[in-house]
Amino acid sequence: MLLGVSPDPPKKHDKFIAKHKLPFTLLSDEDKAICKAYGVWGRKKFMGREYDGVFRVTFLIDPKGKIQKIWPKVKPGEHAAEVLAEL
Repeated sequence: MLLGVSPDPPKKHDKFIAKHKLPFTLLSDEDKAICKAYGVWGRKKFMGREYDGVFRVTFLIDPKGKIQKIWPKVKPGEHAAEVLAEL
């Protein structure tokens, strides 16, 4: 099963899923509990500006809930191939 997690609200997710034709479920984590539990919420820098946000990280989790692999810096254009190769 493939899941995505983002702190955005469900209505924003619906638009994003439709726009990009995502073939998986995108979970809303508005209180950031999941993001914080997995250590993917924190301070980021972009063009000299600092802000709190979600780091793009992928976790491969087995059916028993054990993390098998972590990709800490995801580049969306090539990442699907990396994950498929690992599977």
